[in-house]
Amino acid sequence: MNELILAVDTTHEFGSLALLHGTDVMEEVLLHAPEGFGQILFERIAQLLERQGRQVRDVDCFAAASGPGSFTGVRIGLACVKGLAEATGKPAAAVSNLEALATFGTARMRAVVLDARRGEIYGAVYGMRGGAIVPETVTPFTAWLRTLPDGEIEFISTDFSPFAAALAGSRFESAPIVTAPRALGAAVGRIACERLRAGRAVDPAAIDANYVRRSDAELFWKEY
Repeated sequence: MNELILAVDTTHEFGSLALLHGTDVMEEVLLHAPEGFGQILFERIAQLLERQGRQVRDVDCFAAASGPGSFTGVRIGLACVKGLAEATGKPAAAVSNLEALATFGTARMRAVVLDARRGEIYGAVYGMRGGAIVPETVTPFTAWLRTLPDGEIEFISTDFSPFAAALAGSRFESAPIVTAPRALGAAVGRIACERLRAGRAVDPAAIDANYVRRSDAELFWKEY
């Protein structure tokens, strides 16, 4: 199958778009929008599709990174994907940033970490096949370490430097650390393609944000 997937990540200041042919990336575009993605997103999507000789109606599934991240950024990406999917009658997928980050690992267990500010992290452990072994949570990093399972595990983050010192003297002192790219569009698109093939892409009205700690969502990340 050669589905066309359009994926959007606007969950932080440095976002991305990706167009995929199945799980093969046709093009991934980095976005930097300190003034907000709402001003540039649809124009950049149109440019991406034009470069690849495609139109919006050609897309088989629309996908968005659903957070955790900037409250405003998450909503912009989801609203864009919902609107395009509803207008074309196509399914949509909302993909957790943590799940997308886990795809950059190689170990059987992949501990994914994002800075949640205020001394806490967003964390989860995913397996090789993408399922969550330890569910997503927000907690202090050292407390989270105590909940992790025994066995070979690697840590994945876009920036692990704030947490590295906490591994010293712990059972994870020698665990490998993977630095993932900031651009998640392609990873989000691949997960969306797998869901589409498995019949798990959904009606666009059903997709929702993934704040992990919804009540404090607006406090964690800089608003744009």
